[in-house]
Amino acid sequence: MSFISRTSILYAVVIALLLAALPGATRKLIHTGDPYLFTERFFQDILARLSGPGRLRFIVQPTVAILLGVRSGIKDAREGFPPFLWALAFHGKHRRKLFGSAFASIQDVVAIAIILEVISQFLIFHEVRPGAALLVGPVLITLPYVLARALSNRIMRRRAPIASSAHIS
Repeated sequence: MSFISRTSILYAVVIALLLAALPGATRKLIHTGDPYLFTERFFQDILARLSGPGRLRFIVQPTVAILLGVRSGIKDAREGFPPFLWALAFHGKHRRKLFGSAFASIQDVVAIAIILEVISQFLIFHEVRPGAALLVGPVLITLPYVLARALSNRIMRRRAPIASSAHIS
């Protein structure tokens, strides 16, 4: 008997929602020529999301991401890894492990963020822009996560120097 994970279900829902929205978004793009992403309307719509249905997610999702980032940053510090952003930029041998751990930490939350973005767009604008959902949802999670992970590592390393710096090269 095969086990279907929560993550698999979440990403199946994300894919189904985005595929369902794609024909309408493509039709609108062809008729109007408006790419939407990074246009003036896109930024106005982001502000509309802050006051429309689902605005609480702009507090809850980044808060969850910050908590996950702090947890991961503390773990990194205990394992002797340099701060997340620094390691990504200057410690190539750690990138794969750090990206893998970051993805494992936030993959479900990112999927939920995309789903909530699709629902929010539909409730507020009565249409779904898949590109915006793939951008806005994950940004609400990844940006706070990455910053919290890097800062918590740096704080932990300053408070209690790591006895073993074997991971740092």
